[in-house]
Amino acid sequence: MPSLNNAIPKYRKHKGSGQAVVTIGGVDHYLGPHGTKASRLEYDRLIGEWITAGRPSSVLKAADLTIAELCQRYKYYAESYYSHGGTIHNIGTACRTLRQRYGNTLASEFGPLALKAVRQQFVENGASRTYCNRLTDIIRRMFKWASSEQLIPVSTWQALTTVSGLRCGHTEAPENEPIGPVDQTIVDATLPHLSDTVAAMVRVQRLTVMRPGEVCRLRPCEVDRSGEVWTFKPSHHKTAHRGRQRTVFIGPKGQHILLPFLLRNAEAFCFVPAETVSKQLKLRHANRKTPLSCGNVPGSNRIRRRPKKSPGVRYDVHSYRRAIHRAADKADKLAHQEQPDAPADERLIPRWVTISPKLNPVRVRES
Repeated sequence: MPSLNNAIPKYRKHKGSGQAVVTIGGVDHYLGPHGTKASRLEYDRLIGEWITAGRPSSVLKAADLTIAELCQRYKYYAESYYSHGGTIHNIGTACRTLRQRYGNTLASEFGPLALKAVRQQFVENGASRTYCNRLTDIIRRMFKWASSEQLIPVSTWQALTTVSGLRCGHTEAPENEPIGPVDQTIVDATLPHLSDTVAAMVRVQRLTVMRPGEVCRLRPCEVDRSGEVWTFKPSHHKTAHRGRQRTVFIGPKGQHILLPFLLRNAEAFCFVPAETVSKQLKLRHANRKTPLSCGNVPGSNRIRRRPKKSPGVRYDVHSYRRAIHRAADKADKLAHQEQPDAPADERLIPRWVTISPKLNPVRVRES
């Protein structure tokens, strides 16, 4: 029978003293005379704090908690709190550098000078000034969370708040170049090499000013088609946690591109990678020259019986970006064939990704 590590500790009677006792994380807590209302209230209080802390299997005192253990607990909390993949990635980057330098250091002994040393490591790793400040702020936020969970003294976090961010012109960290629009000829040269689904995503985003995550999560139930101009109100967007509502307007050109992808279950996602892979496999089968008696046949995979990856139910910003990069590579290869005099190490069609447009509806950047 499996051990119930997350089972709620029982309210018990200590025979030697007659007191009520509960064992949480290997530590006995005496609650007062067994069976009394006061002992029951104390039991409820301790169990409530234990559940709020995430049901830890062991109780660590502030004097025993190391940086490595703190990072592990904070990442576990962040995975359940943050829904944005970029935030989780940045937390992992910050914690990785922090563990490498101060993994065995007690969290209560981590001070401003140690934080500056970690920040300098970000600079030496080649991160930009704004990204260094972002990672440093993540570490401060982690210590703030730890102090709210009573894992470290509040004074430890307060001391870290005295470290200011890197200022422009006063650091060796490079500055980010302004993000500008990519020439439309580059986008148009890439579109023929995209699948029909991803090409439609790019065209819809250009016409409607959607963010990449919004176009990836687009569903028919979120598109109001009652008016001449359709409206899309995403349930998940960048400022949803601030209580703001976002409305995207879809005109006739966007409607014409989007309509075939709306003819599905209202709760399903419009742009499905599995459909793209299915179309690609059917096209390959139609152009097949090898006899069916040799190699794979539809519905089988003799090369890899258990693939590590399978197409999902929707694109995310990373798979969306990778699809555009692959298409840009194909377009660049074709451009070099058409211009043999161009240097081989120079990209004629640079890699680019779609980003959140604010002023220019076709604001994409090279990557």
